[in-house]
Amino acid sequence: MEPINARSMLDEAATLAGRPAVERRRRLSPAALDVVSQKVRAAYSPVVIAGLVRLVDFVMLSFVGVALYLAYVARMDGFGWEYPAAIVAMAAAAVICFQAADLYEVQIFRGQLRQMTRMISTWSFVFLLAIGVSFFAKIGGSVSRVWLSAFFVVGLVALVAQRSLLRGLIRRWARQGRLDRRTIIVGADSSGEHLIRELLAQDDSDLHILGVFDDRADKRSLDTVAGTPKLGRVDDIIEFARRTRVDLVLFALPISAETRILEMLKKLWVLPVDIRLSAHTNKLRFRPRSYSYLGKVPTLDVFEAPITDWDLVMKWTFDRVVGAFALLVLLPVMGLVALAIKLDSPGPVLFRQKRFGFNNERIDVFKFRSLYHDQADPMAKTVVTKGDTRVTRVGRFIRKSSLDELPQLFNVVFKGNLSLVGPRPHALQGRVQTQLFDEAVDGYFARHRVKPGITGWAQINGWRGEIDNEQKIQKRVEFDLYYIENWSVLFDAYILLKTPVSLMTKNENAY
Repeated sequence: MEPINARSMLDEAATLAGRPAVERRRRLSPAALDVVSQKVRAAYSPVVIAGLVRLVDFVMLSFVGVALYLAYVARMDGFGWEYPAAIVAMAAAAVICFQAADLYEVQIFRGQLRQMTRMISTWSFVFLLAIGVSFFAKIGGSVSRVWLSAFFVVGLVALVAQRSLLRGLIRRWARQGRLDRRTIIVGADSSGEHLIRELLAQDDSDLHILGVFDDRADKRSLDTVAGTPKLGRVDDIIEFARRTRVDLVLFALPISAETRILEMLKKLWVLPVDIRLSAHTNKLRFRPRSYSYLGKVPTLDVFEAPITDWDLVMKWTFDRVVGAFALLVLLPVMGLVALAIKLDSPGPVLFRQKRFGFNNERIDVFKFRSLYHDQADPMAKTVVTKGDTRVTRVGRFIRKSSLDELPQLFNVVFKGNLSLVGPRPHALQGRVQTQLFDEAVDGYFARHRVKPGITGWAQINGWRGEIDNEQKIQKRVEFDLYYIENWSVLFDAYILLKTPVSLMTKNENAY
């Protein structure tokens, strides 16, 4: 006799009663719930911050030099392009020299004395370099000494003022936890204890260790590791990372524990986080370039979070700019569709459906109503099939042409929980035959490592519409994962341009 599955019985009973099925969520330990309940702010990328500071330095120094030139030299000798060209070159040289002096590290931004002494000496070096170049080029006599002295002093004052303001911002963001790398350790044993002690002993570390997880439940697994609490089993990490921000999963297990590590990685790779193996206890040493370092602790990269740092900024900008333009252009079309829906059947023009978003976040997706209002299916428990009597006359047309998806531009432009391009957001209770999608396909939730999109690589390759067998959902996931691993702005642009053609030629599965 097969064992009774109480959860399945509850889900079936709830569905028969007309209520949404109970969502499957794993129970967390009290210690993990304490961490989850803490308010966590969105993180700021140190890479992006450093890049913006470089840009501000270049623009500010160029502005100061040109302003002083126009105010003093140009008034007496007339305007010429030689000075502005030299100013831009000096500003660029300053940024390069600041980079060489490690002045674009977030940890440096937090300091006061070390940052200012390095900056003064580096800015002085830039001017000595400029003077040397002008001497050997035999143009030193034509350069205004008053302007050069003023540029040095005013530029230095501007840099000091800017860094003082930046220091205040960085320290405030650090207090808010926006610069922390929220880290969980896998391995609640002596190896994990050794790793945590090494990480905590480092000065100016940006790691915030949330807790420890382990794949064992016996005496080998400690309840507290170097003062850090054990939060649960490895199977709990996915649920934990979906309830609070986790940036890094760090394995303290030795590489020799290959089988254990592989089993855990099969479960954890679906998360949008960095996953590394600590090499602090390994006797086998690789070349130094094989490692990435957390302070002085060597690690081996296994998985990296997709679309981060500047890539994330580029995708966010692309979505907002192109999405806003598309919304303006398509507003007349959306108005006509709304009018047709209103005239065709009673009920609201728009409706919201619960879908999976980034990292399994539950989001409301806007769509044009294509079903009769009294037969609405907000949880999408029943797939729309060919000849479905729930679909209105206008609904058949807008579903076939995907015009019902256009209101999702509001999600992209105003709510920011959708992208223009990405894996399509599937319904919470999406099923293929009797199985939920994540039960039918291994690694299904890996497609949620990025924001879902209005269109995607799978859709323009014909994998859209009804899902009535495992091959269709398997193919969608394969194409989605290919998109995630190969993302670029040009790839997004290509998919967007290809979408209208695909809608006209590959719509046999859309009902």
